[in-house]
Amino acid sequence: MVDQRGGLTKVYIFFNLLSFLMMDSLPKQTLNPNKHLKEQFVSNLDGSSILEIAALLTIVPLLVLLRYSIDFHWKIDYNNGGNAVSSKKNDDEIVVYRNWKAYTNAISLDFIFIVFPMLLFFTVLSEWVYLGAVLLSLLLLILSVTAKRSSSGLQRGPSLSFRASVSSYRVALMLITCLCILAVDFTIFPRRYAKTETYGTSLMDLGVGSFVLANAIVSRQARDVSSGNWITGLKGTAPLLLLAFIRLVTTSGVDYQVHVTEYGVHWNFFFTLAAISILTSFVNIPAKYCGILGFSVLAGYQTWLISGLNTYLLSDERGTDIISKNKEGVYSILGYWGMYLLGVHLGYRLFYAKHSNIRSTTSSIARVFLVSLLLWIVTILLDNYVERISRRTCNMPYVTWVLAQDLQALGIFMLSSYIPMNKLSSLEEAIDQNLLATFLLVSFLSTDFSTLSINLDPR
Repeated sequence: MVDQRGGLTKVYIFFNLLSFLMMDSLPKQTLNPNKHLKEQFVSNLDGSSILEIAALLTIVPLLVLLRYSIDFHWKIDYNNGGNAVSSKKNDDEIVVYRNWKAYTNAISLDFIFIVFPMLLFFTVLSEWVYLGAVLLSLLLLILSVTAKRSSSGLQRGPSLSFRASVSSYRVALMLITCLCILAVDFTIFPRRYAKTETYGTSLMDLGVGSFVLANAIVSRQARDVSSGNWITGLKGTAPLLLLAFIRLVTTSGVDYQVHVTEYGVHWNFFFTLAAISILTSFVNIPAKYCGILGFSVLAGYQTWLISGLNTYLLSDERGTDIISKNKEGVYSILGYWGMYLLGVHLGYRLFYAKHSNIRSTTSSIARVFLVSLLLWIVTILLDNYVERISRRTCNMPYVTWVLAQDLQALGIFMLSSYIPMNKLSSLEEAIDQNLLATFLLVSFLSTDFSTLSINLDPR
C-alpha cells in the first residue's frame, strides 16, 4: 500500500513540476510562427445540426457494407484475399507467404470504395450529405436483394459475428478520426465539422466520446470477465499515462498549437482515458449494476453543471493551480466515466447477457436500433429542456447523443449479416490489428500537415 501511494505521489509531483516548468521556461522565440492563426482557425465554432452529423455517420457504415456487396457481385477473392498461406516445403519446415500483389489490389480497392468517398463527403461533397445517404441506402438495398436472389441463402460464419461488426465499427471510428485530424487545419474541411467552442454538435465532437464508448462495449467488465484487483488495473493504466506525458512534452517542445478550451492547458485525450481506467479499477462492480451507477454519476454531475459549474467551465477564468488550468479535462472526467459505465451496461445487456445472442441476428439488431431510438428521444428532450449538448463539459445530453449516434452506426454495421460472403476487408483487418499505432502515426503526421496549411483565413 505504501509503494502504491508513493507511486501516485511521484506522478502528482512530476505533473506539477512539469506544468511549472512549462509556465516559467517557455522559449522567447516561438517555433511555430503561425500558432496564433491556427488556434483562431479552430476556435469559436458552433458546429452543425444533429441531423447532418447523423446522416454523415450513416454514410460511413453504408460505404463499408457496399464494399462487401461489391466483392460478392464481382466474385472477387484476390487469391485468398492476399492473406497469409502456409505450405510445407520440407518435412520439418513450414513456409508462410503472402500474395502481396493480391493484397495490394485489395487494399487499393478498399481505399477507392471506403476511404476516398469518406474524404469527399467530409470535404467537397459536404453539401450533399443527405442526398448521399439516401442514394447509398438505395444502392445497398438493391445490391442486397440481388445478392440474396443469386445466392442459395445467407452464409453464416465467424465473419458475420458481433465481434466482426464491432471491429468494423472501431476501424471506421479510427478512419474518421484520422481523416479529421489531418484535414481540420485546411480550409477545404468545413468549419462546422470541427470541434465546437461551447455548445453544439459537430463531427469531431464525437471523437473522444466514441472511443470511450467503443472501449466500454468490448471491455472485460461488459463481458462479465474478471479483470483482477485494482493494482492490476493501475498497472494497465501506466501506458496511457506514459502516452499522455509524451504528448504533453512533445507538443510543448515544438510549440504546437493547442486549443486550450478543448481540455485545458496541459490535459489531453490520453489523460482522460487514464482517469477513466483508474476510476474503473477502484470502483469495479458487475456490469448489470453499472447502468445504475453511471446514471447516478451523470445525474449528479448534470445537476452540478446547471447549478453553476457550467458557467465556470465555459468561461475564460483560470487560476494558477493545476486543476483550474485544466478545468475542462478534470471536471469532464465525471461525464466520461458515467458514459463508460452506461456503455458497459448496454454492452452487457445487448450482447453478452445470457438472453442475448452474440451473433448479429435480427433480434439483436432490432434491440440495438430500438435502444438507439430511445436514446435519440432522450437526447432531444435533454438538449431542449435541460441543457444544450456540450462536448467541452461532457454533460448528460452529450453522453446520450454519443450513445444514440454510435449505437445507430453499430446497428448498421451489424446489417452486414445479411450480405453473403461478408468478411472484414483487408484494410479493416490491417487497421484493426494496429489501432494504437495508426492513431499515433496520424497524430505525428498531423504536426507536419499543419505546417502545410499556411493559407489560412484569420477571419
